[in-house]
Amino acid sequence: MDFTTAVATCFSKYATFAGRARRAEFWWFALFNFGVTLILAVIDAGAGGPHRWMMGGEGPSPVGTLYWLAVFLPSLAVTVRRLHDIDRSGWWVLLQFVPLIGPLILIWFLATRGTAGSNRFGPDPLGQPPAGPPGYGPSPVPRVERR
Repeated sequence: MDFTTAVATCFSKYATFAGRARRAEFWWFALFNFGVTLILAVIDAGAGGPHRWMMGGEGPSPVGTLYWLAVFLPSLAVTVRRLHDIDRSGWWVLLQFVPLIGPLILIWFLATRGTAGSNRFGPDPLGQPPAGPPGYGPSPVPRVERR
């Protein structure tokens, strides 16, 4: 999955919490959010945003706030679907609120390869058969029959 496909998928599944998400889908969308947030911060800083806010001005950037509101649900949804891919409940997303160790464990979960084959949340988004001992499942070697 490439960058544009991942971002388009996350926005097309705006509030879809069911199913599974590949690592590429999650991390490309996270990179997209980081990039847009960085660009908005630079624009806001150029307009005197941080100084205005620190001096008791009008508060955070309205454009940044609108962007955050626009991507909050898709970000939460893709995180839950990513947790589903490793066969964990979406409630594990609350782990980020545990001080110090919680966010690190959540990042580890999000970077872990998903379970091979179907799990309780749906089919494998990579479309691979479950791993098993040799001799089980289709073989990539063509069958040769003797006469």
